[in-house]
Amino acid sequence: MFNRNKSTLFYMFLVVVASVMVGMVLASRLDLSSQSSAQSLAPAVNSAPITGPVTATTFREVANMVSPAVVNIRADSMQPTQDLSDLFGGDDQGDLFNRLFPQGRPPRGQSQGDEDTPRRRQAPPREELVRARGTGFIIDKSGLILTNNHVVEGATKILVSLYGEDDDQEYAAKVVGRDQLTDSALLQLTEKPNHDLPTIKFGDSAQMQPGDWVMAIGNPFGLDHTVSVGVISGSRSGNDEGALRVAALRTADVLQTDAAINPGNSGGPLINLRGEVIGINTAIATTGMSQGNMGVGFAIPSNSIREILPQLRAGKVTRSRVGVQVGPVRRQAVDELGLKEKAGALVSTVEEGGPAEKAGVEIGDVILSWNGQPVKGSDDLVRMVVRTKPGTTVPVRVVRDKKERSLNVTVEELDLDAEAGGKGRERSSDRTSLEPEQNKGFGMTLENVPAELTRRMRLPDGTRGAVITDVDQGSPAADFGLRPGDIIFRVGSAAVATAVEAQRELNRVPAGGTALLRVIRRDQNTTKGYREIFLTVTKG
Repeated sequence: MFNRNKSTLFYMFLVVVASVMVGMVLASRLDLSSQSSAQSLAPAVNSAPITGPVTATTFREVANMVSPAVVNIRADSMQPTQDLSDLFGGDDQGDLFNRLFPQGRPPRGQSQGDEDTPRRRQAPPREELVRARGTGFIIDKSGLILTNNHVVEGATKILVSLYGEDDDQEYAAKVVGRDQLTDSALLQLTEKPNHDLPTIKFGDSAQMQPGDWVMAIGNPFGLDHTVSVGVISGSRSGNDEGALRVAALRTADVLQTDAAINPGNSGGPLINLRGEVIGINTAIATTGMSQGNMGVGFAIPSNSIREILPQLRAGKVTRSRVGVQVGPVRRQAVDELGLKEKAGALVSTVEEGGPAEKAGVEIGDVILSWNGQPVKGSDDLVRMVVRTKPGTTVPVRVVRDKKERSLNVTVEELDLDAEAGGKGRERSSDRTSLEPEQNKGFGMTLENVPAELTRRMRLPDGTRGAVITDVDQGSPAADFGLRPGDIIFRVGSAAVATAVEAQRELNRVPAGGTALLRVIRRDQNTTKGYREIFLTVTKG
């Protein structure tokens, strides 16, 4: 009896094992098994400190190690072309004049004073083949390649040349996913060579500091696999004027380097001394007279790319937004804002109808924490927000009128294209004939708000304040973001209805002190035609 039961258990065990093995085979054949970490997660990163001496052959060794994984990319696209009549006004009305002075001419094909003249039929726009060249690097043996979004955006045909092969040997590739904010794109070879593909390893871009050696490899001006060496010369955050602007309202963190980067280097790797990629070369600083290297180039940090690689592989990068613009808390404003230390993100504008406004966020609030995590600064908050899944409701702690409050914000999905297309030009108001109040210590001229300006900006009836009619160049008002046409309606906790009242409150701010200003600024992109802004201005 015992032996028979034992045999039965043994055969049951064999059946289970066999079933598991068959299931694994079927799953692998049907592609039902879970993907490996190499396919579903970002590549491993080496965060070990870089140590050791730089020798006479260090850069040669790094170049020999990395160059095989660097590729040349050719992207073809069809783009509208202009003929001579477009440039010099070949039609009877002159397109150039119409573009410059749209209100000064009748519609194209219609002569002045002759309303019955039919409009001339316009020929369909012509297109020409534009061939862009850039660089990329292989990150996976399956043929995944990283490059810049601007290299392949709009491309109808993408061809890749590999290191060490004949110049006329090219392989077709397609875009898997792309991201405007990091100017990155992931390509997949649809044609592959009959040999294994070399790959590049990732380093930790957060380790890089000004003075660290780096190497750029790319194809500037069509010169394949050019190597240049330099150092990290700076790092620029998203709120820094030196950061890379990728949309009307968005900027990306970048590494600054003096390693020579030129047209054609775009999408190529920036390498550390271990031969690991720590950035994607994406932009150069130029003057109006030069399109070549000026000693200042920019690369998107590799850590920023690694974070979104799984989304790039899935074909879409999703980020969140809350509908505010934030700035740093200035040291001089810590006491005025009721803060214990210099930390948090100061809300300068709140989008009409956006998630933040719906949650009760107001201009002048200082956001101290996001989803339970302390906010060290405005850049910190931006990173937290964009990493939050759209639709998530997040608890937020703010300081308002020197008191802490708790709010709940439901984030929305970020649409960079909508932001880039929706930002209009803000025009300052005309001067009034009133006697101006000359402001001392801030460098701006104030006048009463005339009724005409109230009507023109579609302000609520009874809106009063002091309109800025002039801002001195290099003054505190200019440095902290005030501009002609802004209407100051509150200084600190005091509402101001006239230029005299505003001047009185501003005069109460001691030299070196900080004024907390609430301002109305014209904005044609809002349904109201204006928006409210909160600014901190330190008196000179």
